[in-house]
Amino acid sequence: MSYEVFARKYRPQTFDDIVGQTHVTRTLKNAVEQNRLAHAYLFVGPRGTGKTSTARILAKALNCIHGPTVRPCGKCDNCREIAGGNSLDVIELDAASNRGIDDVRELRDNVRYVPAKGRFKIYIIDEVHMLTKEAANALLKTLEEPPKHVIFCLATTEPEKLPITILSRCQRFDLHRIATNLIAQPLAAAAAHAIARGAEGGMRDAESMLDQLVAFCGEKIEEADVLNVFGFTSQQMVADFVGRILRGETADALALLHEQCEAGKDMMKLMSDTIAYLRDLLVFKVKPDALSDEPSNETRAVFAEQAPLLETDRLLELIDQFAAAEGRMKWAPNKKLHFEVAVIRAIQTLDQTTLDEVIENLNALRDGNPVAPPLKRPGGDPVAAVVDRGPGVSDAGYKANDSAIDVNEIWGKVVAQIKTRRPFIKSWIEEAHPLGASGRNFELGFPQDQQMVMEHLSSRANREFLEALLKEISGREWALKFSLKENLPAKTPAAKSKNAPAIVREALEMFKGEIKT
Repeated sequence: MSYEVFARKYRPQTFDDIVGQTHVTRTLKNAVEQNRLAHAYLFVGPRGTGKTSTARILAKALNCIHGPTVRPCGKCDNCREIAGGNSLDVIELDAASNRGIDDVRELRDNVRYVPAKGRFKIYIIDEVHMLTKEAANALLKTLEEPPKHVIFCLATTEPEKLPITILSRCQRFDLHRIATNLIAQPLAAAAAHAIARGAEGGMRDAESMLDQLVAFCGEKIEEADVLNVFGFTSQQMVADFVGRILRGETADALALLHEQCEAGKDMMKLMSDTIAYLRDLLVFKVKPDALSDEPSNETRAVFAEQAPLLETDRLLELIDQFAAAEGRMKWAPNKKLHFEVAVIRAIQTLDQTTLDEVIENLNALRDGNPVAPPLKRPGGDPVAAVVDRGPGVSDAGYKANDSAIDVNEIWGKVVAQIKTRRPFIKSWIEEAHPLGASGRNFELGFPQDQQMVMEHLSSRANREFLEALLKEISGREWALKFSLKENLPAKTPAAKSKNAPAIVREALEMFKGEIKT
């Protein structure tokens, strides 16, 4: 028996077999059941998402001897002939090779003949956007007044190239890229998730990749085989790479990039994977449940660790920078060079104040408003605050061990981590002095003239990051308490510029500057 490739062997045969296109199949099934059929359907979507397969299944549903039915039997002559591509009543045309007006005129001449065996004569025209202008106009005439026994199923990857006159005469169905986990499920391979990610939403691409891997590896396929054969990078490596960028580890990030290049990995694919990862991280940070269909549990755990490292606007900026670099890489002979420059530039910008931040903060200073709202304790004092951790967190089990806690040691480890994981607040954090621990409160003091720095660090995002870091290092929950104290030394140049006016001192603190004479 001759070998049959996976794409043909596992081609969907019923509406229920189609993966990831429920919005299309449900509508078509309802149309068949209610006998509300259109004379022209347009299936739009990327390659390998099921456009022509859906058209063939619709043809079987209409011409099955038990139909019209939403569950064609697949055993009658009509069903088998349609599945085999030799039905006299289902004519498939490739508009890429039959794109001229003569081909469409022949189609127009033949539509008037009644079906040979089925109820309908169905024309499936693939890549219909490839028709010439004259051929499209000739097809339009047939679409306007088709015989009752004729149904057109048009398929295209580029609907914008079709005349609006054709689009307006079709019921349009947009097929989506298939989610990675949905592609991985039917493949039943050890490295299914890696194959699915490489297929980028196309089931046929995934099946073709699996064919090639079986020929290369035999029946047992590992993730490493997928990565080596197709030059892909593992999700774990991409996560590690992005993590080094977010922590400002320039040398380590470039070393990993060089390692991937030397291993023969595709730099364009790595850039695409990096952008996709940053996009997923951004969505996870804004709304974690919006990624329910894509990342694995391991990836979600990494997202949870990396999300506090960067604010949302900084992530957006990183995505924009890498997207611009990707555009330059497409035409560059040395893609690795542009990738390296993009990494260095991205890490440098993490420690820079954006123009929007400058304008916002200067406006706040001009109006006499603090940049971040001051924290308030229950009594209303704006100088210090105890953060309420919410229900479920109590002081039980903390007070007995307070005397054994070395707050200076813990805080020293926190500061060391901040310098690599969130370097853009490292100069502010140096102004914080650990004062002690009481119950579940970890107390930080700031010099009297460092209120602006204290307010920055007490913002919700920075506070949550610091508390999470304290928990990671000490192994217990903490609520930070901030306060201004006399006789604490200031360290930043701005703090030492005491002769400057108040608004100037605040600006110096905010932008980490100093007065030079």
